[in-house]
Amino acid sequence: MDASRGELTRALEGARQGDVEAQARLVQLAYTELRSVADRELARLPEERTLQATALVHEAWMRLGGGAGFEDRGHFFGAAARAMRNVLVDAARAKSRLKRGGAGWERVTLGEAPVDEGERALDLLALDAALGRLESLDPRQHEVVLLRYFAGLSVEEVGQALGVSARTVDRDWRFARAWLAHEVRADSED
Repeated sequence: MDASRGELTRALEGARQGDVEAQARLVQLAYTELRSVADRELARLPEERTLQATALVHEAWMRLGGGAGFEDRGHFFGAAARAMRNVLVDAARAKSRLKRGGAGWERVTLGEAPVDEGERALDLLALDAALGRLESLDPRQHEVVLLRYFAGLSVEEVGQALGVSARTVDRDWRFARAWLAHEVRADSED
């Protein structure tokens, strides 16, 4: 696994310098890792989602501009995490618009509405709002969440990307998760 991490960094460096072979290798290496991140991310969402892992990776890759302008693996996955988050939030917003009067809208009384109390799906819109608030309060914790949650980096990898110790990342991660859970819960109750 460490060899592929080094390969990705070398491919990023080569792509930044305009090496066509490095760009092709970057696409191959990045796609594999981004696909596993996308699979993990989409598994957290409700089953009725319309976005597939391949589409998420392709849309994120397009938003990254091909991946040539990144310094290292941490920088790349930080940007990829933001791109995937934005794609997921945009899809959630579009779905929310449809629920509020888009195509196929039909009024249903409360007694007719299907209720599944056992399913608590991740509310991406509430999470996005809470992440925005966290970013203004503590930008490093915000970065830790993006890199851990959306990019799937390990505590050690996040520490390297941010230039802090693994202990600091672990502490930020634990605090940010608790804070976000509280904020998302509060948003859901409103």
